[in-house]
Amino acid sequence: MDKVKFTPSALTGRRGCLHMAEILMCALTFGVSYIWSHPFHTYWIYCMVIWALCPLLTLVITIIEMLLIHKLILSFCMDWDDFTTGMAVMSSICTFSCTVMFANFYVCRRCVWGWCVTILSAVCCILYCVETFRDKCDSTRSSTYVSALPGLVKILEAFVGCIILISLIGYVGKPALLWCIVAYAVPLPLTLLLIITNIMTKLRKCLPCGIDRFAVVFLVISVVLYISAALLWPIYSFRGNPRPKDCPGDSCIWSIQFVVTIMTYINLGIYAIDLIFTCCGICGFRRS
Repeated sequence: MDKVKFTPSALTGRRGCLHMAEILMCALTFGVSYIWSHPFHTYWIYCMVIWALCPLLTLVITIIEMLLIHKLILSFCMDWDDFTTGMAVMSSICTFSCTVMFANFYVCRRCVWGWCVTILSAVCCILYCVETFRDKCDSTRSSTYVSALPGLVKILEAFVGCIILISLIGYVGKPALLWCIVAYAVPLPLTLLLIITNIMTKLRKCLPCGIDRFAVVFLVISVVLYISAALLWPIYSFRGNPRPKDCPGDSCIWSIQFVVTIMTYINLGIYAIDLIFTCCGICGFRRS
């Protein structure tokens, strides 16, 4: 094993410079958004969390590579190239969602700060997309799970699940909608557990039973839960509740419930595709 030591190339190389640009832009976006206003809407809080976590994760990755600790991680625990590419993909998706949310809820003709934050967030997304593209085009980097199609599908499932959970509203006193919350909440931690288990290769080998069988059972349960939510949520959210004439995007309960409905059908489709591909063992999905 190579001796762990400090290497400045992690900062001075193209990859290091790209990481520094991502950290600075996310920090700038976070600062401008915080100074501009404190609406404390759920979507604003979500965006602030993303603009804080993405650069923090990038900083940790940069420090690990700068100190060559990733060679130890590669030896004992996970595929570092696959992990870092997957995190770049995740950051691209999350910053893109922040850009769309801010543009939809907090931008108007006279909202200069809203436009500034949206543009800065778009730049953050572009930087992470550039990193993702560079990593995927680098033939020397491995792609075992997170940066491959099976891992990407799992990341999308978790991401859409998070968007649904932060958008839930208008369910008080409605048992059917409370069941939908359970249906949305149960698959998310299991999806994250599958991602972590597949990243940690050593942990995967230590499990007493095959993770692939568990994955199939989990996917079947998730599809059934989302089918129930796809039937119940729109019925009990919109029955006798037409769209109001005055329905601003940042404060209209009807619009947010509609977002939950669309995201429910999207995640149902993703879970169904994941189940079919896993059962058939195609496109890199491991067949149980």
